[in-house]
Amino acid sequence: MRILYVIDNLEFGGGERVFLQLASGLRERHQISVAANTGGRLTNELKRLGIESFPIDMTRQISYKPIRQIRHIVRHKEIDVVHSQGARADFFARVAGKLSSIPHIICTVTMPVAGFDVGPIRKGIYRFADCLSERYVDRFIVVSNYLRNTLIERRGLPPESVIKIYNGIEVDRYHPDLKEASLRNSWGIPPAAPLIGAIGRMVWQKGFKYLIEAAPETLEVIPEARFLLVGDGPLRPDLENLARKLNVYDRIIFTGFRSDIPDLLSTMDVLVVPSLLEGFPMITLEAMALATPVVATQIHGITEQIMDGKEGVLIPPRNTDALASAVTQIITDRELSSRLGMAARKRVESSFSVRKMVRETEKVYLSLLK
Repeated sequence: MRILYVIDNLEFGGGERVFLQLASGLRERHQISVAANTGGRLTNELKRLGIESFPIDMTRQISYKPIRQIRHIVRHKEIDVVHSQGARADFFARVAGKLSSIPHIICTVTMPVAGFDVGPIRKGIYRFADCLSERYVDRFIVVSNYLRNTLIERRGLPPESVIKIYNGIEVDRYHPDLKEASLRNSWGIPPAAPLIGAIGRMVWQKGFKYLIEAAPETLEVIPEARFLLVGDGPLRPDLENLARKLNVYDRIIFTGFRSDIPDLLSTMDVLVVPSLLEGFPMITLEAMALATPVVATQIHGITEQIMDGKEGVLIPPRNTDALASAVTQIITDRELSSRLGMAARKRVESSFSVRKMVRETEKVYLSLLK
């Protein structure tokens, strides 16, 4: 097959990572091309892997130029399947594919438009463009049962056109027995101090404020504990001010953006995912692969990864008391911590491997070309 992946690549997130995994996993059997905004980690990784990429400017919400560029690639490369992700990339790819009479168009949906971190006007534009162009799509790939039900029940899409495929990670690259110690030293964290971490973009959906609000209660029980907040975003100044207001700023390390996520997870005693809205977060899978215990909110997406009390501890969103209680329980109960971590690792191995994700996606492509 000749496959073209289209993604806006405005930052290297879960979508970019999955498309890179697909391109890498399928390149030996199929001809792979990628159209994306130029620059950044995705471009560098594609170059390293020797995968052909085309620079497409998708920074503007309304523009015919990306459609023209994608249409040219489709015709020049004689593409069989166009696979896109992201509001802008989806619209441009769908219209370009339709104008090119491309046989098959596939879109991956990881988040309903309602959950986009944009203003109401832009959200309305994305929703309109999505509704206008979704008729051109042969298959929608979703990352959770919740999203599948949403597209079928609320959007009225035919059930046979919506395929659930879980995201996956490179399980073999994660080694639970290897613990990173140098990072603790660099931040002046004592070796025996429990380290509670959270990783993600600092936006309202991630719920970082609730971890900070739970810090005083946690420190009452475990006064030697430290907190690690990894990531950046528009809410970082507000979060830092909240930490100062609650007199816990000296116990919280704001690292900013980091790319060494496995090392960071391996040095944590517990990962907290206090999100209010998620698609199918990769960070939980990475922590599970490393057998790092997880405390997460009981929301759609996460509940398909973790069974409460078996592979982690799930708590109600916005509940700081429950968050503090779960964290302290895991840190003070070594047997519980080990049991949750090992069960989580087995869950990832059986259900959330990259190999399985690539194989199931390839099946979707092949089913369309029969």
